[in-house]
Amino acid sequence: MPRPRKQLVCVADTPYYHVFSRCVRRAFLCGVDHASGRSYEHRRAWIEDRIRVLSSLFSIHLCAYAVMSNHYHLVVKLNPDEAKSWSDDEVLQRWTSLFRGPLLVQRYRAGEALSAAEQDTVRATATVYRQRLGDLSWFMKCLNEPIARHANAEDGCTGHFWEARFQSQALRSERALLAAMAYVDLNPVRARMAPTPEDSEYTSIRIRIRGDRGPREQRRPVTRMLERGELHHFRTPIRPLLSFPDTIHPMDRSQSPTDMLPMREPDYLQLVDATGRLIARDKRGRIEGSIAPILDRLGLSTSEWAQASTGFRQHYRNGDLRLTATG
Repeated sequence: MPRPRKQLVCVADTPYYHVFSRCVRRAFLCGVDHASGRSYEHRRAWIEDRIRVLSSLFSIHLCAYAVMSNHYHLVVKLNPDEAKSWSDDEVLQRWTSLFRGPLLVQRYRAGEALSAAEQDTVRATATVYRQRLGDLSWFMKCLNEPIARHANAEDGCTGHFWEARFQSQALRSERALLAAMAYVDLNPVRARMAPTPEDSEYTSIRIRIRGDRGPREQRRPVTRMLERGELHHFRTPIRPLLSFPDTIHPMDRSQSPTDMLPMREPDYLQLVDATGRLIARDKRGRIEGSIAPILDRLGLSTSEWAQASTGFRQHYRNGDLRLTATG
């Protein structure tokens, strides 16, 4: 018998979770429907944009993600204590990026004078929103519901787009966390959608390798969502993926050196590469043995990769990777 979500997701047990959602019927998140010839590739940007923006608004960090043809995977870290540190004004600003909120909240944010009782109501509302901004179920609700509405409108139909509520797996050890991340990052390779992880579009590992190169690219998900009318406003920095110890992102001041993924990034890339070469009995694809190791494919040594990822702003110029001579 299925258990309540509050029994499946408990930050006191572990903050790390693998979550995924799958479409019903012959619905597509991306790819081409060979029966009708219709392409759904544009929907990949819908969900990636929303994943990145919601992670910036919620106190939930992204560790890994992959958008597939009829489902997607996330590995997240919940951090409700971060939401507790936000002021009422910041909570209301974040929440009203997605929802207009009740009239009283709109009046408060517009700077209108409120009575003491009305101010108490606004503070109570902010307390509710603060709890929601640290909650995985609300994160997934804000992710899945708009995607379903847009897809059904585009398909000219009604009814369920997702086959059920999202599924979640608690990751209670470093081994489980790294295994889940590698599984997610290798999904396109296993499905023969890409020959290597760095060629896998709409995945976290591609973002880690390519980097968010400059403010304009970092803001691109926000710009597209504003153009589609999915955001009312957005005044929050885009949150980078959760960092490895040797690659603290200069744009993310919320990550402390003790709050990192449990492996150096070059070692993780090599772990993904080695795992992708293994033959999985229930999967079609793998990284072919004739393909060079991942750091060789990127033209980098371990020390050069560490230099590039830690000195991010110095080494990425105009979309190009530039390294100073080492050794």
